[in-house]
Amino acid sequence: MKIKPTNKEQTFDANYLLVTKTDLKGILTYANQHFIDIVQLPEEELIGKPHKIIRHPDMPKIIFKYLWQYLQKQKEIHAYVKNLCADGSYYWVMANVTPSMYKGKTVGYHSSRRKPTKEALSVIIPLYEKLLQAEKRGGMSASEAVMNELLQSKGMYYDEFILSF
Repeated sequence: MKIKPTNKEQTFDANYLLVTKTDLKGILTYANQHFIDIVQLPEEELIGKPHKIIRHPDMPKIIFKYLWQYLQKQKEIHAYVKNLCADGSYYWVMANVTPSMYKGKTVGYHSSRRKPTKEALSVIIPLYEKLLQAEKRGGMSASEAVMNELLQSKGMYYDEFILSF
């Protein structure tokens, strides 16, 4: 399924929690009703599909590199993510992604998302635009250099930075 992005933003109630679970390859195995509602796809079109079907092209690839690096180390991660809806609109989330463990081994991933604050988005949106520009000029390594420079200037790791606002 190919979704054509529009400039229309969707929002959701700040009390909602959007939840998904995936297998080790990022294939959706569960989606709660709030997630289904915002994405505007029926459960049967989500379950068994790659989670990235709702990835918005405005998302810098470096953010997903960080996500997978953390998860591969069996660490949770927080990230601001812009996702697509079936009609092409988008929505922002503050995601907490954790590995699902069984007997010391990762068996899947669990993501819980909340509505981000306006304060956080006022920092994240321009940062992601800058990361995307760097990515277009020099690939993910250029985007990573921009992000690493920012983190070094703040004396923080990625997750510390994300949780700082």
